[in-house]
Amino acid sequence: MSLSKQIANYVRDIYFGKNWTNSNIKEKLEDVDWMQAITKVNSYNTTAMLVFYTSYYLIGIMNILKGGTLDIRDRFSYELSPIKSAEDWQELKNKSFDEAEEYARLIEEMPDDKFWENFVKEEYGSYYRNIHGSIEHLYYHFGQIILIEKSILEEI
Repeated sequence: MSLSKQIANYVRDIYFGKNWTNSNIKEKLEDVDWMQAITKVNSYNTTAMLVFYTSYYLIGIMNILKGGTLDIRDRFSYELSPIKSAEDWQELKNKSFDEAEEYARLIEEMPDDKFWENFVKEEYGSYYRNIHGSIEHLYYHFGQIILIEKSILEEI
């Protein structure tokens, strides 16, 4: 199996499949209603914000994989439109899942030697470093989502 296929599967595993943690984002978010998704726990971000935030960075990398430019900026990474209903929450989740699948597909289509090329600028490192970093980023925030939701359920 090619490196690109393996890495694409790794992205799919955190969103949709079984992985070492035996948990995935889609399955976990199925149990989160819209009010829980926007509930603030202490000074943490909300679950909805973390779903938006992680997708924002995938979109930035996807733009590069499509031959575009790096247009994302940290200052915009938390500009989530208000979630005011179950429909808004479902829309955000569906958008996130669609973007995850597109991200995996774009990675899968990459030739393996592309992973070792510079990503945008030499100072950003290789495509491999940035794509692998995005997966680490997903796991980090997925862990936060799990802890936030656990805290909300303990309050109920």
